[in-house]
Amino acid sequence: MSETPLRLLIAGGGTGGHLYPGIAVAEEVTAVAGGSAVFVGTARGLETKLVPQAGFPLELVRVSGLKRMGLRGFVKGLARLPHALLESRRILSRHRPDVVLGVGGYASGPLVFMAALLGYPTAVQEQNSFPGFTNRLLGHFVRRVFVAFEEARGSFARRKVRLTGNPVRRRFLDRARTATGSGTTILILGGSQGSHAVNELASGMVRVLDARGRLPRVVHQTGPDEVDRMQVHYAALGYDGRVEVRAFIDDMPAVLADAALVVARAGALTLAELAIMKRPAILIPLPTAADDHQTRNALAFERAGAAVILHQSDASATRLGDLVDQILGDPARHQSMSAAMGTLARAEATGAVVAELASIARRRY
Repeated sequence: MSETPLRLLIAGGGTGGHLYPGIAVAEEVTAVAGGSAVFVGTARGLETKLVPQAGFPLELVRVSGLKRMGLRGFVKGLARLPHALLESRRILSRHRPDVVLGVGGYASGPLVFMAALLGYPTAVQEQNSFPGFTNRLLGHFVRRVFVAFEEARGSFARRKVRLTGNPVRRRFLDRARTATGSGTTILILGGSQGSHAVNELASGMVRVLDARGRLPRVVHQTGPDEVDRMQVHYAALGYDGRVEVRAFIDDMPAVLADAALVVARAGALTLAELAIMKRPAILIPLPTAADDHQTRNALAFERAGAAVILHQSDASATRLGDLVDQILGDPARHQSMSAAMGTLARAEATGAVVAELASIARRRY
């Protein structure tokens, strides 16, 4: 390692699933390697909250999506691209990074594309088993592609691909080393934005388990749009003290450490965090996810024996309650699922990504 630290620009965001791998890489570059990291996102994404909260600077570009936006949205997004590319060029000129990493999301496209055109070393990090549209396109221009699932390899040139797993923030790794036991709560996760469908299934499941006399403490992350409604709902049913409702969970490592079982969507970062913490799960893939990538993600975990898939089209509160009872009521099965989760963990993912970024940077360190 040379004495020159790495200057990293991370482009993308919108959701926690895109942002958290970037934050994990930024933490590694700054805290461990002594470098610097700047994020580039949009004013509408979670990056406006999560990036400053993590202590990193954030630049904004005006860009919107092209895929699945309808004709009007497609035309609007296309019209914004020239200005987004110009803004990207200005950002690159200001920061002159050693390497640029795209993590998916609207800002990733123009920034990484412009960086590649200008000769900056570039890479993308694909979280899902089936790569998103932006990363599939950028894969033609970047020098490295970091993937988390073996199934994603075929979408990119073989010489560029590195199977690293998804980078996970250091506090998950630290908590996993000290976590004891399997926890006692059921944790409900609808993704960073929440999910109305998951909220309805979960609240029904609570009533089913209570009627059976087998309701443990529940932590329910509802998303910001439904937190008030769900708090009123549970209070009216008399579940104060037994169901904790949160809009968003900032202390996810601690909450996962207390969970015996997780009911969640199948976002790639959720799965990576579950694997690090060895928490069994019932996965309800988002049926409208692009290219059905959440189902593809979930299948890899179900095949490994770490999770059970409950398709939203087949789901009911009773069916969900049955699965919870089956897993928590069978200690051997619960332990087996926990062990299987652990086999899917990639604790070395962040370090591997940073090492590869250093290898393609203008200046090695």
